[in-house]
Amino acid sequence: MRTGRLARVAPSDLRGAARSVISRAVPSYITPEGFERLREEADRLWRIERPRVTREVAEAAALGDRSENAEYIYGKRRLREIDARLRFLAKRMDDLTVVRATPEQRGRVFFGAFVALEEEDGARRELRLVGPDESEPGAGRVSIESPLGRALVGKHAGDEVRVRRPKGELRARIVSIRYEDGASGR
Repeated sequence: MRTGRLARVAPSDLRGAARSVISRAVPSYITPEGFERLREEADRLWRIERPRVTREVAEAAALGDRSENAEYIYGKRRLREIDARLRFLAKRMDDLTVVRATPEQRGRVFFGAFVALEEEDGARRELRLVGPDESEPGAGRVSIESPLGRALVGKHAGDEVRVRRPKGELRARIVSIRYEDGASGR
């Protein structure tokens, strides 16, 4: 299985990517941690899950009539699902560009930044700008291609952001910006 490219990407490149809605002409970015999660999933499927299901299918096949053997039929279906996911992960990982923070990003919001926001009601939350493959808003990982992600890109600590959402407009102030290496922008 090949791995994604490692790149030093200029902040201006990332801002352009954030404004485009998933366009295949624009490279797909991912954090090193996100890429590692995809690699671990592929590794787990290949080394643990697939061999286990293969053994179960072989045992079910040894029982005789395969046409009415639910364990055999389910096992074969599960193997196809695992193989499809492995093909997807291999292709996706090859297409991704792993982005690490660079010193010139300090003090501004770009891909991979941890951003502390204070909303109008005083509620504070921290989120991280990530690629669409690792986005999980409930866990504080917001896609750079989302409306909030696009609104944050290029901003400084102290700037206000406004984002229209179905449940009303979000107005928040950027309290702090930091990157995985500890570089911050307060």
